[in-house]
Amino acid sequence: MRCFEKITFDQFKKDIEDNKKIYKEFKLPSRDTTYAAGYDFHSLYDFIVKPGEIKKIPTGVKARMCNDEVLLLCVRSSQGFKYNIRLINQIGVIDKDYYDNPTNEGHIWIGLQNEGKEDYIVKKGDGIAQGIFMKYLLIDDDNNEIGIRNDDDAYLKEE
Repeated sequence: MRCFEKITFDQFKKDIEDNKKIYKEFKLPSRDTTYAAGYDFHSLYDFIVKPGEIKKIPTGVKARMCNDEVLLLCVRSSQGFKYNIRLINQIGVIDKDYYDNPTNEGHIWIGLQNEGKEDYIVKKGDGIAQGIFMKYLLIDDDNNEIGIRNDDDAYLKEE
C-alpha cells in the first residue's frame, strides 16, 4: 500500500522537538490540484534560508510504497524559478526499504540550498519540496545478492 505516514511521536521528539501540538497539527504531503504529479511536503515551522546557506529540514513524514516503486523528492518549480532554491542532492531517492528503518523510522528530511541573492522565507505550512512516486524497472539478469536494508549502512540477506 502506497501512503504517507507520520513518524511516531518518540521519533518526532528525538529529531524535531517535544511538542505534541505541532505533531498533531502538521499536514501530510498532499497534491494541490487534480492533475498534480507531486505531493507537496509542508514546513513544520517558519524558517529562513539565507543566500549561500544550506538547511536540513525535518518533515515528520515517512513513506510506504510497493516493491517496484521509489519516491523521488524534487524542488517545487516556483522555488527554483522564483528564488533560485535547490535541493542539496538535486533529486532525493527514497527506496521502499527506507520505510520503518530501525535507526530513524524512515524519517524523510529535505535539504535546501539558497543559490539566490535574497533570503528565502518559509512560513509554517508552506510547500518546501514535492514527492513523486514512480515505478522502476530492473535489468533482465539482475542478481541482487545484497538483501534488504537493516539500518542506514547495513543490509541483511533475504531468506
